[in-house]
Amino acid sequence: MIAKSWGELTTSELYSIMKLRTDVFFVEQKVDETELDDRDQEDATRHYWIADDLGVAAYIRVLHNETAEYLDGHCVIGRVVVRDDRRGQGLAQVIMKRIVDDYNGQAMMLHAQDYIVPLYAKFGFESFGELYEEATIMHQSMYRPAQ
Repeated sequence: MIAKSWGELTTSELYSIMKLRTDVFFVEQKVDETELDDRDQEDATRHYWIADDLGVAAYIRVLHNETAEYLDGHCVIGRVVVRDDRRGQGLAQVIMKRIVDDYNGQAMMLHAQDYIVPLYAKFGFESFGELYEEATIMHQSMYRPAQ
């Protein structure tokens, strides 16, 4: 498990992260939202991943918003992605546990693809608001109160 800020990433790590995100979000899921949104480079953004011999196998990004999007949820989990050959092995759960531990009980939020809501519920996230469609995929906003 690796956790780094933008300035700590090597070019090889960055390439492997971006390749995985592009392969899954653009090629597989046909998401046409801007992938490179400049948030990756912010000082407060943390990049978490698990790598194997083929590169990054699973990745999650954590942002910090100055203004909370919901209640006191300034920390926002996003870009959750697992390479197709490593799905179902619990890699996202391993990273999520590390993130929850690293953020020491701070309030957090995320926008989950509907099918994966039960994973986040295991970590104390609760659904709020209505299901909505983003990039032809149903999503649910979720919030984890400060512990």
